[in-house]
Amino acid sequence: MSLEVSQLTKLYGSQKVLDEVSFSATPGRILGFLGPNGAGKSTTMKIITGFLQADSGSVKVQGKDALNNPKEVSPLIGYLPEHNPLYLDMYVREFLAFSGGVYGLSGKHLENRTKELLHRTGLEPEQYKKIGQLSKGYRQRVGLARALIHDPQVIILDEPTTGLDPNQLVEIRNLIKEIAQNKTLILSTHIMQEVEAICKDVVIINKGKILASESLESLKSGADEAQLILETEEEMELSWFENLGKISFGTKGKKEILIACQDPSEARKAIMNLVRDHSLNLISLNQSKKNLEQIFREITK
Repeated sequence: MSLEVSQLTKLYGSQKVLDEVSFSATPGRILGFLGPNGAGKSTTMKIITGFLQADSGSVKVQGKDALNNPKEVSPLIGYLPEHNPLYLDMYVREFLAFSGGVYGLSGKHLENRTKELLHRTGLEPEQYKKIGQLSKGYRQRVGLARALIHDPQVIILDEPTTGLDPNQLVEIRNLIKEIAQNKTLILSTHIMQEVEAICKDVVIINKGKILASESLESLKSGADEAQLILETEEEMELSWFENLGKISFGTKGKKEILIACQDPSEARKAIMNLVRDHSLNLISLNQSKKNLEQIFREITK
């Protein structure tokens, strides 16, 4: 494992912000780090990256103790925090060169690395502008380039696609996937579609506790209920379907019924019998799997 977090605990006074948090991340498998606001995500990331101290537990990066040797481990980590700290009076290219110098890059190596990151993050047209002149989306790109400038082994991105338009989002998403092919990458975001698009593993935290830590595929397949969506030309009554599972009206009012059930095969048979018994004109009967947003809400509520 490139990153191992074990029994991490953090207290602010009497409040336990992290309660024995444990998870791991490996190269080539983007890990989605999810949780509601105030769940402990940012605190965890700040401890991993050395910005905060933990009260107990351990963090190992490439086998090295990150809590007791932060200076040794820091060059192995690239971090884009949610509130992207940038020097607004510096030019884009100047800032990236400065950031690389902080990590000991110099000469031709620094020049080549700066040029590469400007190209990969789409910042070449903006490289001679001051950061303060850039849009929020381009500032995010600068922050991402800064996190990658020293070629770290573990990359932690906190809301990296904030402020990006749809075209920029696709470009940065592809860049993140490309980077993660041989790096350990943690992506923290509230955009569930982003997680479903690029993540292979998921950790869900709430109130400082880990509620789920597994592959995205396993998490979604473990959702125990399927949802059937019945639409007819006539209005229906919920009482007709009360024995089939959890039922509610859909977006089309009484002409659309949502039925959450344990056995969709048997439920479909019963629904078709009800359609026949009530002389309904069927428009459609579809089954939808729970998406990550639905699973997240159920786990964290």
